[in-house]
Amino acid sequence: MRYEAILFDKDGTLFDFEATWGLWAQAFLLRLTDGDAARAERLGRAIGYDMGENRFEPDSVVIANTPFEIVTVLEPHAPGLSRAALLDLLNGEAERAAQVEAVPLAAFLGGLRDRGLRLGVATNDAEAPAKAHLGAAGIRDMFDFVAGYDSGHGSKPGPGQLLAFADHVGADPARVVMVGDSTHDLVAGRAAGMATVGVLTGVASQADLAPLADVVLPDIGHLPGWLAA
Repeated sequence: MRYEAILFDKDGTLFDFEATWGLWAQAFLLRLTDGDAARAERLGRAIGYDMGENRFEPDSVVIANTPFEIVTVLEPHAPGLSRAALLDLLNGEAERAAQVEAVPLAAFLGGLRDRGLRLGVATNDAEAPAKAHLGAAGIRDMFDFVAGYDSGHGSKPGPGQLLAFADHVGADPARVVMVGDSTHDLVAGRAAGMATVGVLTGVASQADLAPLADVVLPDIGHLPGWLAA
């Protein structure tokens, strides 16, 4: 099979999940609680994040879900804030989150584009923070398509974002590869009729991803070798 396009998840795929979002979670929770560390720790547990260990539980709502879903979990623990205010606070802190690249992205993505591949990003983050993160990494212009949960195509594990990408670049979904670190990504890929590649730069394990993936790789840096094979 000769593939024509590759669609990437963002968090845990292009960027290392825990290295990036652990710091975000600390900053967001402390801001939400006006610096009350004990309360921030309690709120962290509600979203599946351990502040002391700086790590996420495998079933954390932060992993692969939308900001709206995270806010739904947090809302009962933040009675002084409306849902809209919580969402604004979460998205604002997310835009400022420093992203840790899973591999040197400019060279990696440039190599894929040199092969004639069209590239896209489908994330359950909001579109504005996603574009901010790609821009800060200097790679925004390497993607033909960027969609968040609020871009009008739905969110993963639904296939809407993926099919919108295929349509945007004029590719048969069967000739598109969906690359992600979560089961949401791979379920969406299968539903869209795409090849699915799992990577281990998120929280999910090989055992979690393997049943839904054509291959599971340590990180996206191994993708060119798989494509060549």
